[in-house]
Formats: sequence, structure tokens, C-alpha cells
Amino acid sequence: MRNNFSPSPDQPVLVIGAASLDMIGRLKSDMQMGSSTPAHIRISFGGVARNVAENLARLGQPVNLLTVVGEDQTGEALLKRTAEAGVNVDAVLRTSLQPSGTYLGVVNENGELQFALDDMRALSLISPEYIRQNIHYFEAASMLFIDANLPKETMRIVMSQARKCRLQVCADPTSTSLACKLSPYLGQFRLITPNSAEAAILTQQNFSSSNRREAMRAAKMLVAQGVEIVVIALAKFGVAYATSETSGHVPAIRTNIVDPTGAGDALTATVLFGLLNEMPLDDAVRLGVSAASLTLRHSGAVAPDLSLEKLYDQLVI
Repeated sequence: MRNNFSPSPDQPVLVIGAASLDMIGRLKSDMQMGSSTPAHIRISFGGVARNVAENLARLGQPVNLLTVVGEDQTGEALLKRTAEAGVNVDAVLRTSLQPSGTYLGVVNENGELQFALDDMRALSLISPEYIRQNIHYFEAASMLFIDANLPKETMRIVMSQARKCRLQVCADPTSTSLACKLSPYLGQFRLITPNSAEAAILTQQNFSSSNRREAMRAAKMLVAQGVEIVVIALAKFGVAYATSETSGHVPAIRTNIVDPTGAGDALTATVLFGLLNEMPLDDAVRLGVSAASLTLRHSGAVAPDLSLEKLYDQLVI
């Protein structure tokens, strides 16, 4: 059994979860219910796991992605774009049974998400058998990242295999409707990165994203439940984080928001990258805030010019 408690950045990160087509509409005026509202609409590729994988690859980290896409033009284009970013997509499952995943979001004039819909039926095919067919990716991995889109039985197999391979596991709760899937495994996570609403689900404690003391208290509650590192994204109020030894808050970088989609995934990927490269947690979180800010200024879920140099250029001191 390989001891992987000190993961190497030279080994690939294994990423498992959602990949999708994103359609985002930014309103040009107040929403007109029951009628058409003028908006700027953009299309790009997303999905929490896919976004994290692309961000990691753009930072120079080897990445293997396990997900499912349809045998359709969307799936073909998604795989091409993701591979061009540097992600290994050789094991991605193609299916004729379901269309590629789709995410539809509407944001207001200030770039704040108003509501979102997703059709992730294809992800039901990330089955225990699919995971078993790709065990060698676990054995080769430096670290594992999952999102909460995984079916419950598949997540059980994934966590079991990670334990056998002594892999550190990082996770994103993904949404308030999915966050509870992570609850049985809190004691196994090296890192989780909820937003304030997802953290409220996991702690069963409501708190305001504007109150950093409450956010740090929620982070400490999750640490008390066994998570090694908790990083809570508070949107324009920055990031709160905690471990058993420390806690803190990093303010957001003042940014003109073009598109909020993917900012949290950029934060997650960059903190994960920092941990792999043995950065102090405070430095990793600050780089993550920098990555989120860069992504907010880009129309799409991943900033195509993401690099360590750019992150350091706008680092929060």
C-alpha cells in the first residue's frame, strides 16, 4: 500500500465529477416575469469537476478527469477544449443514453446569480463499475478531488478506494441540494470548499456571508467534525478558513464582475495546487482569492490566461 500523505505535485491529480455546457444570461434590466427580458447570453464549458481540472492544468499540474459526456456535438467540443487546456480526458465515458450535461444560470446587472437550472442526467452513469474500470488512476494519483454530483453509491466506492490508496481527498459540495452527500465523509476530507449556503447545510447553522466571525465559526465546526482544512467562499466578503491549528479571513479583491460562474472552482483548484506544492495555507488561500478575482473578470467558467504569474501580480497582501 502506497503512503500518499505527502503528495507529490509531479503525480497527477485525479478529478471526478461533473462536466457540462454552461449557458449564462446576464440581465440588462430587472427580470420581467412571464415575459422576455433583454440580456447578454454566453455559452462555454463548465461543471465543477471539469472547471477544477482545467484550472489545475493551466497552473501546470498534471490532471486526469473522470466524467461522462454524451455522444453529441457538445460532448465532442467539451472534450476537445478540456484536452487543449492540458487535462487528460482519455478515460471520460461517452454515452448515447443521455445528452451531455447542461447548466443554465441567470445573473443580474451586478453579476450576482439569481437562479440556476442544471440537467446532469448523464452523471448517473458515473457508476461503481466505471470507477472500478479506472482504479489505476487512483493508484497513480497524488490527490483526489470530487464534486457532490456523484451518485451516492459511486461516492461510497470512490471514498473507499481513496482510503485503500491512502489518497488525500478534496471535495466541493457543489450546491445546497447536493451538499448533504458529503456529510458521511467529513472525517475523510483533507479539504472542503463550500460557499456560505453550503456550509450552512453541512453545519446545520445559518449564518450571513457578510459576518466573517460566523463564517470562521462554521469552518471550525466542520474541522471539529473531522475535515482537515475548511475554506468557505463568502462572495464579495472574501474567504474564511480554518484548520485545527489556525483560522483566518482573506478579503475579496475589488473586481468588476463580468461573470460569476466558476470563480469558486478557481479558488478551490488554486488552494489545492498550493497544498500540493506545500505552500502555507494562508498563502494558498490568498492565491485562491486572486484566481477567483481573475475568473470573475472573464466571460466563461475558467480564465484562459490563468497562470501563477498573473495570480501573484494581483495577490492580496
